[in-house]
Amino acid sequence: MCRLWLLTYEHRQLEKLSSQLAQKGLDCSILNIKEATPEKLTEQMPDLVLLAIEGLEVKLGVDYLAWRTSQHKHPPIIVLLSAETLNSIDHTLPIDDFVIKPWDATEVELRVKRILRRTKGIGRGESIECGDLVLDLDNCEVTVDGRLINLTFKEYELLKFLANNKGRVFSRETLLNNIWGYDYYGGDRTVDVHIRRLRSKIEDSTHTFVETVRNIGYRFRKNT
Repeated sequence: MCRLWLLTYEHRQLEKLSSQLAQKGLDCSILNIKEATPEKLTEQMPDLVLLAIEGLEVKLGVDYLAWRTSQHKHPPIIVLLSAETLNSIDHTLPIDDFVIKPWDATEVELRVKRILRRTKGIGRGESIECGDLVLDLDNCEVTVDGRLINLTFKEYELLKFLANNKGRVFSRETLLNNIWGYDYYGGDRTVDVHIRRLRSKIEDSTHTFVETVRNIGYRFRKNT
């Protein structure tokens, strides 16, 4: 599991994002930036740092982290910031990437994995195999019997979430919260529509992957 540090001055604002990243398999610890001591960095060096600070604090935070890790190669840094701060950010700072508010956990996950594949090789060759269905997590591709399936981003995320939890039943509300986010107001019908479209693309007379659990929700078949 990838180990992330989410450094900030405002813990409460990042608790939801940290929880969502944990559900995606990323071990994300929230720390006040001053807790990133040289001793902790030496003993528990994270694979990547998410730096959630604003304005002039971005430069101070990056410089602070570089100073803390002066005796070691510092981990990659993704800055989580507002559009206003982006306009004034110093392009010379050693920042690997950034994500603009409102922060979407799926976008953060993809950017984290892209950087870690490049810097550490983490994630190379990762896939989920369910019988004839294969999810290539590195390239975000799905094949059935070797045939490439054209999925939308949400269909892919929905399939990946279900396939990662084979046999477990999820309510429509849970799927809505995990794939679309807690702030989405589209309603449960959104899940039904996407499940129906997903099934039409990956299932046929010889393949059944997603099951409806009456009055509850959906699950990915455990015996695939």
